[in-house]
Amino acid sequence: MKTIDTEKIAYHIREILLALGDDPEREGLKETPQRVAKMYAEVFEGMNYTNEEIARMFDTTFEDEDYLGEQQNGKPNNMVAVTEIPIFSYCEHHMALMYNMTVSVAYLPKEKIIGLSKIARIADMVGRRLQLQERIGTDIAEIVAMATESEDVAVLIKGEHSCMTARGIKKSGTVTRTAHFGVTNIKASNKAMSIAFKYACFQVFCIPTEEMKDPDAECHTVSPKREKVQDIAESKISDT
Repeated sequence: MKTIDTEKIAYHIREILLALGDDPEREGLKETPQRVAKMYAEVFEGMNYTNEEIARMFDTTFEDEDYLGEQQNGKPNNMVAVTEIPIFSYCEHHMALMYNMTVSVAYLPKEKIIGLSKIARIADMVGRRLQLQERIGTDIAEIVAMATESEDVAVLIKGEHSCMTARGIKKSGTVTRTAHFGVTNIKASNKAMSIAFKYACFQVFCIPTEEMKDPDAECHTVSPKREKVQDIAESKISDT
């Protein structure tokens, strides 16, 4: 495991204060280098670990569950989704805060299901790195796949970036949305199920398509039926 060098951070923060033309010895700044170093050790904790190490940290899973027994065409018949997990991160381009950020994760259990809190912990730890929003999604998907041994994982992220709201173009309120679908079964025989998984994720994540939109459904109560999304997927494939 790597460790963050807080002494070096404190030294260079003091040098930055000097470069800005301020006095690091004045009352308000005397302890600022140490405060920033301590903050960086906290907010960048995830940089101490690889994705494999994070997967091992949060790999508490359950294998003997009735939920895992339902299968259709050799594929799991249920989907687990944890939505609107609040996290923060820092853009690697400007080291600027990414805020008002939420992560939604869905996966098809294969032989294991992971504790729900572990999904939130994985998302939180991945955010504690110098990041790109796109990479947060791929990292979370990779870790969840390692922990659950599921081939089908989806991650949707939305957030605001202070590198474009507080500087540069300064467009406050701009929201960036990214989606990652880690569907590995893309052979012809599995194409319908892979598309069905994506459709189900769209509904769980409250991004309705015309075919699946239910005007009476609340976002938090959406529970897509795999048979329904497979029918839609197969019809889409037959149209192509």
